[in-house]
Amino acid sequence: MKTDSQLQHDVMAELEWEPSVDHADIGVAVIDGVVTLSGYVKSYPEKIAAEKATRRVAGVKAIAEEIKVRFPSQPKTADHEIAKRIVDMFAWNVSIPDDKITVKVESGWVTLSGKVDWFYQKDEAMKAAGKVNWVTGVSNLIEIHPMPTSTDVRARIMSAIKRQADLDAGRITVLADGGRVTLGGKVSAWNERQIAERAAWSAPGVTKVEDNILVSL
Repeated sequence: MKTDSQLQHDVMAELEWEPSVDHADIGVAVIDGVVTLSGYVKSYPEKIAAEKATRRVAGVKAIAEEIKVRFPSQPKTADHEIAKRIVDMFAWNVSIPDDKITVKVESGWVTLSGKVDWFYQKDEAMKAAGKVNWVTGVSNLIEIHPMPTSTDVRARIMSAIKRQADLDAGRITVLADGGRVTLGGKVSAWNERQIAERAAWSAPGVTKVEDNILVSL
């Protein structure tokens, strides 16, 4: 008797073998011998051919057929295609820890989940997902790992600020409460304010930055 994994492999191989079926956009799942076909085909006859090919495989007890027909005149990208493009973009972006992020797509709407170490990784993942064609929206549910102590957060931010050549660290105050950081003080230019804010976001575990720095022009 075949295992579900063996049966899945055989069904996928049969779909690939069938010349009237483009198997690339067809998904196959098997539970207790019941095969679920999902994805998209270009015509109704192709849909029927995929079902017949599946029935030919020994060990198939039943078929749950969820394949949809997407005609060439309907260029809308399928959810699984959108998801693959997003995953590929994550893999190529060194700023995104793709092994820590889960991507879900439903009717073009993307939901990102998982846990990362830095805010910029969460932000970069959302930006990348939003660039993919046919994405209708993005829910960013990615969490940032629990932070070190508030004292450690403040010390790291102050060190980062002091390393900035274009910034007078002595004029900036930093208060940390868990992952929430409040910046205060005065700077002489807007770009200095932005430098300080970026330094705050660079600290591990920071989840929110309230920038109250004043600019003295």
